[in-house]
Amino acid sequence: MSETSTAEQTPPPAPDEEPHEPQDRGGALAFLIGHQSAVVIVVALVIALAIGWVVIWSQGVNAAYAYTTLVREALFVDGAFTRTLQKTAPLVLTGLAVVLPLRVGLFNIGAQGQLATGAIFGAWVAFVLGDLGVLAAILGMVVGAAFGGLVGLVVGVLKAWRGVHEVISTIMLNYIAYGVTYWLVLGPLQGEASKSSGIAQTDLIPEAARVGAVLGVPVGFVVAVVLAVLCWWMLSRTTLGFRFNTVGANKEAARYAGIGIGRIVVLSLVFGAGLAGLAGALEAEGTLHRFEPAIVGSLGFDGITIALLARANPLATIPAAFLVGMLRTGAAGLQFATQSPALPGGITPEIVDLLLALILLMVSIPVLGKWLFRSRADKVSVATTSWGS
Repeated sequence: MSETSTAEQTPPPAPDEEPHEPQDRGGALAFLIGHQSAVVIVVALVIALAIGWVVIWSQGVNAAYAYTTLVREALFVDGAFTRTLQKTAPLVLTGLAVVLPLRVGLFNIGAQGQLATGAIFGAWVAFVLGDLGVLAAILGMVVGAAFGGLVGLVVGVLKAWRGVHEVISTIMLNYIAYGVTYWLVLGPLQGEASKSSGIAQTDLIPEAARVGAVLGVPVGFVVAVVLAVLCWWMLSRTTLGFRFNTVGANKEAARYAGIGIGRIVVLSLVFGAGLAGLAGALEAEGTLHRFEPAIVGSLGFDGITIALLARANPLATIPAAFLVGMLRTGAAGLQFATQSPALPGGITPEIVDLLLALILLMVSIPVLGKWLFRSRADKVSVATTSWGS
């Protein structure tokens, strides 16, 4: 009797009121896992800035003031924003020079030499054809990209048909490019003023053939952004991009699908090196208005940092390059602003190199870990599948 009354007092649950897990359970963790790339980048930046904070503080300088000065000198001083965009333009392109081969599973660290090659030949064409004005500037950029791509072609052919590792060949070609450009700038392409001053440089490009700015925005920056968007579109919306991604994800599957791996390897390195060559031409035509060896700086190696910060995403190279460009622009002003009796020379601009090196280290650690674990997984897979063969 009591069981009947209890059953009557406890109606069965309605069909739409079935027990379920709380919807917010693990929400924060799930969000972090779903946005691993962004989380890694933010953590890397925070750790790098924290270590930089300690280094600056150890020199007797207020770190908060130093970081504030970096931002102010890069963005808010008269003409600083334009200079930052000007520095950002070649950085976007050298970042793309690393990103495109990276999507195919290749590591192009030869942007330094590719940039130098594009810079000297782009400057020479713009100088010789200076009377053509804007057309000379455009032809200089095209020639710079073509000669940079030619260096990439050598790397691609060696990789695709001779099996030469691209890291080895690009490092060697960096030195070859340095030697050739030095010989050219001290020989056939040496400027008249350089012969008397002893400074290795070409003649100044005529003003009409220089790459300037429109409303404070450098033309080179616009070109770089457009190319970043086009690279993203190619990789995500075209058949060629699908082939790039397939070869990078699984070469055996790509070969089985009939994709010419050698052709894709060559194209990725030619496109990437061509963008680095274009970066050099823009630097020569838009910043120094001539070629000199110092034009290369660390632009090519900064491209590696940018590519890893962008997680091999062409669109993400734009903010990553802007960050690096901002640090580079603000570094000089930081040195003067932090001078004091205790530190007469102020903080040296190399503090920016330290920050960028730390960012690169922090960002690359997860990449290295994934590569190691994937390599081990591949070895285990090969061992298990070949046991019974």
